[in-house]
Amino acid sequence: MDNSYLKFEQIGMSFRRGQMATEVLRDVNLTIGQGEFVSLIGHSGCGKSTLLNILGGLLTSTTGEVFLEGKVVDEPGPDRAIVFQNHSLLPWLTVYGNVAIAVDKVFGSSKTKAERHDWVMHNLELVQMAQAKDKRPHEVSGGMKQRVGIARALAMQPKVLLMDEPFGALDALTRAHLQDSVMEIHARLGNTVMMITHDVDEAVLLSDRVVMMTNGPSATIGEILKVPLARPRRRLELATDAEYARCRAAVLEFLYARHRVPARAA
Repeated sequence: MDNSYLKFEQIGMSFRRGQMATEVLRDVNLTIGQGEFVSLIGHSGCGKSTLLNILGGLLTSTTGEVFLEGKVVDEPGPDRAIVFQNHSLLPWLTVYGNVAIAVDKVFGSSKTKAERHDWVMHNLELVQMAQAKDKRPHEVSGGMKQRVGIARALAMQPKVLLMDEPFGALDALTRAHLQDSVMEIHARLGNTVMMITHDVDEAVLLSDRVVMMTNGPSATIGEILKVPLARPRRRLELATDAEYARCRAAVLEFLYARHRVPARAA
């Protein structure tokens, strides 16, 4: 019996415009264990966001299926929460309100008003935003907005947290702080995470495995790199770590030398 928590099985995706069809993904097969942190990396146009959106239920694959705990994923649901590069906060709501709206939607019938309030505050504290709960999005920085987006996603208690280049629009220092926060949250919650990134260092730092996509069109998984670095991971120590350097070099080599030729995924 296959007890994999999350499974992509023979996923293919084509988009049609009139008489023209473009195959974006072909024969994508991947299993992800519960509590695993997996990053997708590849050149622009390799179908990373398409694959994430299929898992999120925002797109329906042309061929193949996605299974979560043995059940087919075919529509959006609170068991899969997405954090986009653009924070997607509602500007007329406070920081608190942007998290509360998700909590009320998911737990409106199962938690009391007081319990929902406590749960909102708990998740804002997880991302160190409780002190800014009454501010509106235009009153906080880009990094703080993204923290609120992460809090909102976590507050849904999803089985899988999906992150589409969540730190891509941030400056280097803010990005580093948020990466550290995500590592701490993942260690504390043990949640399953699938993240898209273009950043090789970010992929190696955060992930248990890095899934490397071949170039599109008809992109597929080229290689999968296991990152055997002990947790918790501290970036200053890893800067001189030989295993970190090996993993980083392996991803770089794939992206710049072997991204066109699919190898057998491990």
